[in-house]
Amino acid sequence: MRPSGRAADALREVSITTGFARHAEGSCLIRMGNTEVLCAASVEQRVPPFLRNTGLGWVTAEYGMLPRATHTRGDREAARGKQSGRTQEIQRLIGRSLRAVVDRAGMGEMQITLDCDVLNADGGTRCAAITGAWVALSLAFRHLVKMNVIKAVPLTGQVAAVSCGIYDGTPVLDLDYDEDSSADADANFVLTGSGGIVEIQGTAEKTPFSEAEFHNLMALARQGTERLFAFQRQALGD
Repeated sequence: MRPSGRAADALREVSITTGFARHAEGSCLIRMGNTEVLCAASVEQRVPPFLRNTGLGWVTAEYGMLPRATHTRGDREAARGKQSGRTQEIQRLIGRSLRAVVDRAGMGEMQITLDCDVLNADGGTRCAAITGAWVALSLAFRHLVKMNVIKAVPLTGQVAAVSCGIYDGTPVLDLDYDEDSSADADANFVLTGSGGIVEIQGTAEKTPFSEAEFHNLMALARQGTERLFAFQRQALGD
């Protein structure tokens, strides 16, 4: 029995509220259970120096957690004067995941930054950030089309992410904190709507897990992301 009482293949309750950040070109608040992440897309008519005069755009991300997003207060990284290794790793993952489904030539020379701020954390914050950031990015592209800045939305597909793990010997989908903190193994799957794999991060927390168990986790991740793709389309009105 999972602590939440969910079935092994059940996602937590999911909602995506668009337009949450009124000044951003695209934004949403994504809720997955008690995890809440605000994703906001900002458009700038410039690119990093290594992309100047190439005709290619750039999509990047920044990630952060509010001090009381967790059970105990965490220090603001700005107050410490540097980002943690975890923060840097997650925001690079978000950026890679989004760029995997963007036609950067179709963007032209502009940069879109996705700010992903965790308001409440209950496991799976990076996965929620990726799933919500794709919606915010889609809305920003649609805004640019409406403003005649670009001719068409330069997305080649959808991308979403979900966690899976082995809890009490059973493969389960979408771990919350109680499960993640005591799982035998946990993994994050970043998948595209066409079935492609962007990234898989998997770790045995106690004893090594088998290839068969990995395939079970992969199957759960595919089921979970299919549902997340549907939530993304619903949020966009597609």
